[in-house]
Amino acid sequence: MCGITGFITKDRESDPQSGEELLRKMCESIRHRGPDEQGTVIEGRVALGMRRLSIIDVRSGQQPIFSSDGNLVVVFNGEIYNYIEIRTDLEA
Repeated sequence: MCGITGFITKDRESDPQSGEELLRKMCESIRHRGPDEQGTVIEGRVALGMRRLSIIDVRSGQQPIFSSDGNLVVVFNGEIYNYIEIRTDLEA
């Protein structure tokens, strides 16, 4: 089972390095939830982290996932079971 962590800072002027260290520690604390991979992103006051247990899509399931224009980012813990059937519709 994968794990997701993150936080939003109140202080708009917070030190990004302290946020990176906190996020790293948070991800490390849930390493048992996903020993295969770790991904993080910090944008402004928002920090997202995840640990991944690779079961399906072992080669290309890295997270966080960014939209094609880079404006949106998501971490996702779950599985879309009918992804093969809906792929064509989603790509259109």
